[in-house]
Amino acid sequence: MRLAGVEIEAASPVRGGDICQAWRGRLAGREVFAKTFTAAPQGFFATEARGLAMLRVAGGPPLPDVVAVDDDGLVLDWIEPGPPGRAAAELFGRRLAAMHAAATPAFGAASDGFVGSLPLGNASAPTWPAFYVERRILPYLASLEPEQRHVVEQVCARIDDLAGPAEPPARIHGDLWSGNLVWGADGEVWLVDAASAHGGHRETDLAMLALFSAPHLDTIVAAYQEVAPLADGWRRRASLHQLHPLLAHATLFGGGYGARAAAAARAALGSG
Repeated sequence: MRLAGVEIEAASPVRGGDICQAWRGRLAGREVFAKTFTAAPQGFFATEARGLAMLRVAGGPPLPDVVAVDDDGLVLDWIEPGPPGRAAAELFGRRLAAMHAAATPAFGAASDGFVGSLPLGNASAPTWPAFYVERRILPYLASLEPEQRHVVEQVCARIDDLAGPAEPPARIHGDLWSGNLVWGADGEVWLVDAASAHGGHRETDLAMLALFSAPHLDTIVAAYQEVAPLADGWRRRASLHQLHPLLAHATLFGGGYGARAAAAARAALGSG
């Protein structure tokens, strides 16, 4: 098969998430992972490639190298999967803290991103509360029922009180649910699907790991805390940071995600 301008040999389908079609194959003797998306928005795969480059820092989690990228797809080095384990979780917690510590100049990014197939605004804002409301909450309210929207708007009105102590912009993945972790046979936890990467709040990545139950989460967090202790109350603020992904899911998939977003908003208001 030909994808992103290169010829991939012995391509066989593998799981590629809810949006993309994916294959494992060979290119010039190396094992590769290739994916495409027939309805991809302009710049979809180039944005993911930029996100991978942004998150690649000394001491941080490993990320696959980009072999080829084009409008029609992305080809990455193959990551041989292995079972989740405690030692890998500890190492990942420390590496995630190192990545977050590689601060960015501002909240946001030099170009916009994607969350799933949805556009993700990354224009900078002077503070994280302003960035979160303007770029991560307000653009995703249209799918909510009026009562659900009302409680989320209450969060927006009180965001300065709910956000906790001010922190500098951290280099975050931005969509760090368990499906975007690859537990490798090499004993590392690799990051993938980085189209949401930006300068944000480090609690966002940790809250996302909790939202969809990453394996060995307590071990990851304990190791993270040893390197970079989190501000008091961070567990109470998790619902605030989970609000954006739930709103994005409500926009993409509907179902009960609107109700879950409203529940997260009520929990965030209760923690203020």
